[in-house]
Amino acid sequence: MTHKFKRTRFFCQFHSPAGTLTLCAGIYGLMEVSWHKHSIKHNNHPILKLAMKQLEEYFEGKRERFDLPLEMNASSFQKCIWKTLQDIPYGETIGYAELAKKAGFQKAFRAVGSACGQNPLPIIIPCHRVISSDGSLGGFSGKLAIKKFLLNLEGKKIKFIQTLRKPLNSLAK
Repeated sequence: MTHKFKRTRFFCQFHSPAGTLTLCAGIYGLMEVSWHKHSIKHNNHPILKLAMKQLEEYFEGKRERFDLPLEMNASSFQKCIWKTLQDIPYGETIGYAELAKKAGFQKAFRAVGSACGQNPLPIIIPCHRVISSDGSLGGFSGKLAIKKFLLNLEGKKIKFIQTLRKPLNSLAK
């Protein structure tokens, strides 16, 4: 007989300059930050209160790094990549290949990109600081306009919004 244990989860919404965020915490830590619209009953769990306080400080420019207990259900590879993401300094960006090298997986930059895309805690684990090698924004779970907003908030002036992926020579015609 197989038993399935349902994790206890607590939810709240946080209205930020980057849109309304839904926060999800487990018993031991923050589990997810998303832009998904959920119809939820607000919970006053201490981890959610702490996360909202730190997010507010971040958006006010008073916090550069988060100090929250995290509860992540992920592979050891994903956890390694996400830990390395947390080491990217506020206001700086790196490419996927450089992130792979820093994490010890020099040739696995595509897998590293995939791990970034599966990050359940954007902003908290700053995957928005990873850009493509050509300088374009790359991807982001919260839409590219939000990635651009977060980078600008951190002082990294992004002067363009990536809209096309055409070779430069085809744009000159």
